[in-house]
Amino acid sequence: MRIVSLLPAATEIVWALGLEDALVGVSHACDFPLAVVGRPVVTRPSSGAVDGAALASLRPDLVFAGAGPRDWELGPHVAVVVLDPASLEGIFHAIATVGAMTDAEDEAVGLVEILRERLADVEEIAAERRDEGHHAPRVVALDRLDPLSSVGLWLPEQIRRAGGWEVLGSDGESSRSATWEAIADVDPEVLLLVPHGMHLGEVTRAWSATPRPPFWSEIQAVRLGRVLALDASAYFSRPGPRVIDGIEILAEIFDPAAFVDLATAGSWVHAL
Repeated sequence: MRIVSLLPAATEIVWALGLEDALVGVSHACDFPLAVVGRPVVTRPSSGAVDGAALASLRPDLVFAGAGPRDWELGPHVAVVVLDPASLEGIFHAIATVGAMTDAEDEAVGLVEILRERLADVEEIAAERRDEGHHAPRVVALDRLDPLSSVGLWLPEQIRRAGGWEVLGSDGESSRSATWEAIADVDPEVLLLVPHGMHLGEVTRAWSATPRPPFWSEIQAVRLGRVLALDASAYFSRPGPRVIDGIEILAEIFDPAAFVDLATAGSWVHAL
């Protein structure tokens, strides 16, 4: 089987299922695991558009793609599978779908079981801490900095499962435009910077160029020193296995007394 992945998340899933030898092409944004770098690239970095000729030249049997229109065509023998999850459960289903399409059902079932177990471990501790009286922080996470937008899709769920309470975003929906006034109105205790598709260094650079509102110091998260930049691309933007890493990272941020050495090193920094 010859697989081309046009999605970074699909590439991560294919690799996690042990199918790296079948992966003959990727998108320009596929950068994890590191060993994927150097595979033939079939999208244009400037626009993200698929290079139809480059794709066809790889003679794929199976292509994983996102939702939306396609301006490229392949022969009838090529299966194009759309992966477009909007929730954690949808991500688990996407992993199962990749497994089913690649004769790796057992590996997919095993991976999902491991991810569910890790998620359950976090949720169990978070629930115990709530029962003990630990306060679940009120959180705003930003999916874009210029212009501002709140998070959607699976990110509010990641925050909730980690023991926080996202007060501006919407589960399963696209991100929405936001304003500093709206953020001040909900007055979060934690402000997370997770702009879509950005790694940590890109987030910090973008944040340094983002104007603060006149009432910046009045926002509770600022007063508490809990404005944080995170590696969005690795742990929050991509609907793949590392969304569970993202939940573990958030759990340690929200309650470091209960979650020790759980966050991936170098995954976040203070960003005041």
